[in-house]
Amino acid sequence: MKPTPSEIAISVIERARRLGATAAEAALRESVEFSASVRLGEVETVKEAASRGLGLRVLLDGRQASVSTSDLSPAALDELAETALTLARATSADDTAGLPDAGDLAAEIPDLDLCDPAVLDLSSEAKIRLALTAEQAARDYDERIVNFEGGGIDSGAGRVVIANSLGFVGEYRSASLSLAVAPVARDADGRLQRDYWYDARRKLAKLEDPASIGRRAAERAAAKLGARRVLTQTCPVVFAPEAAASLIGHIFGAVSGDAIFRRVSFLVGKLGEVIASPLVTVVDDGRLPEGLGSRPFDGEGVPTRRTVVIREGKLESYLHNAYTARKLGERTTGNASRGLTGAPAVGANNMYLVAGSQPPEAIIASVSNGFYVTELIGFGVNGVTGDYSRGAAGRWIEGGALTFPVEEVTIAGNLLTMLKQIEMVGNDLDFRGRLAAPTLKIAEMTISGA
Repeated sequence: MKPTPSEIAISVIERARRLGATAAEAALRESVEFSASVRLGEVETVKEAASRGLGLRVLLDGRQASVSTSDLSPAALDELAETALTLARATSADDTAGLPDAGDLAAEIPDLDLCDPAVLDLSSEAKIRLALTAEQAARDYDERIVNFEGGGIDSGAGRVVIANSLGFVGEYRSASLSLAVAPVARDADGRLQRDYWYDARRKLAKLEDPASIGRRAAERAAAKLGARRVLTQTCPVVFAPEAAASLIGHIFGAVSGDAIFRRVSFLVGKLGEVIASPLVTVVDDGRLPEGLGSRPFDGEGVPTRRTVVIREGKLESYLHNAYTARKLGERTTGNASRGLTGAPAVGANNMYLVAGSQPPEAIIASVSNGFYVTELIGFGVNGVTGDYSRGAAGRWIEGGALTFPVEEVTIAGNLLTMLKQIEMVGNDLDFRGRLAAPTLKIAEMTISGA
């Protein structure tokens, strides 16, 4: 009888132990991925791929090494274990390296509704029709839509198995679907602008209507026609949800246990301190049903959980895997993330800014003169100091209303100051990825323009 994925993972751990490994951990991943790109009513590319791989991490008295293979035959697994031990003997010892404590491992594996049969059963032809429908809706919405830059549909489904020499064995399945449109609009003078819209979900029934995605994308692209720079000034800045989510990414980078123990974060030593406005509560939650970042256990077999990172402005927790937790004398938060090779890293699950009570329209209406940011460009953020400077595009706000489109400007500040100056938080939180935030208003930032 053909061995199951769990049996294969257990067997390679046993091989490593027989060869002398102090401890061992295996990760087996199976996936089927599909993508199709469309442009001007035609299918440009279609890709479908299936993969299966096994990663083995061994520990030998503080030394560790990792290897992987796609060949799961007994002979290949024997060779994999031998190679891992040989590499481990050649590495330097690190007393902090190791598996999680046995008491931290998951004792049960809840069903988080991560695998929708409707996504699994959706044919390639049906997926392509969704992409074509979205693009056609964009073309029909505005005659100024003349081309498309990217856009299409992606889906993925797979299984993850984690096992280790402490006796933990767990597996779960997941699937997801995403649809995007990126139209190019042209004005009467021949000038071009592009924008996009997209959605990504675990459930097919909850994916935004393709025609709605197309219309929203076309509306955003057409709204950028005639964009111009503004004078350099200091003013309020409102981040649309798709731009605000990037701030959550910067917060994650600053609270990652890896950045903290290496002392390359502007939040080192600030646990328990007020670092943000009282309106700011940031949560990392790996247990959200249907969440794109949800999983019943992390990359080391530790149960995921809901961790309040910032509560009403106060920094309450860093995020850890077993290694960074030991480095700092803390407990893992179930945020281990791993591929088939390499030691586990620290990763976000579903990390988000908790929604406030203000409709986005009310936030915009509160600004007499300011900048509504819909797009951020570049990576000008210093994780050590928190200094922030990024290219941006969006709309100018005058008298509490959106007016002309803005492009080719830079917004600058410092993340600690920005967090403390958040003075309004929207009620429009929506998850289209692992990181999410509602509309938010920062009292003052520097806009560098003309």
